[in-house]
Amino acid sequence: MKFTLPKIETTGLLLGAFLGGLAVLCVAAAADKPAPDAASQQRPTSDLAAKTNEVGTEQVTGIGGVFFKAKDPKAMLAWYRKNLGFPARGSYADFKWRDKDRPDQMSHTAWRIFPTNTTYFGQSTSPLMINYRVANMDRMLEQLRKAGTNIEKIEDYEYGRFAWIIDPEDNRIELWEPKQK
Repeated sequence: MKFTLPKIETTGLLLGAFLGGLAVLCVAAAADKPAPDAASQQRPTSDLAAKTNEVGTEQVTGIGGVFFKAKDPKAMLAWYRKNLGFPARGSYADFKWRDKDRPDQMSHTAWRIFPTNTTYFGQSTSPLMINYRVANMDRMLEQLRKAGTNIEKIEDYEYGRFAWIIDPEDNRIELWEPKQK
């Protein structure tokens, strides 16, 4: 009897490692338990519009989406459905959730597979793009411009405002300010 080892796809491994790391960060953020000596320094988190750190830097408020390229998007999608139970329709999945500070509002995180020849990632050669949620796009973009970051484009849709940038290692980043309801 002859056994062969399956071909290992590095894109799948990288994405798996990323999603595993993302899960760890989500669990850590959900715990939200400050050290006893830091209790007096804890900021209230109920006002998402004021997501800035101690020095007034605008911060992302969460992850709005994970997008990646695949050589065979249909086969990759089938793998995610079969092995991870992804609730994808076409090449897209929408994970719905509620923010602990606004449990009356539904939010979502998008997940999508693109073919390797997509133009959606702009000039970036990276196979992965993250969509980060922001509370105030104007402040975030001003902060990025002051740091010398090129803003590729800005677009407005009925569900929010988007902007695209490239990080120092050629990863395209999508910023999203959801419409307030």
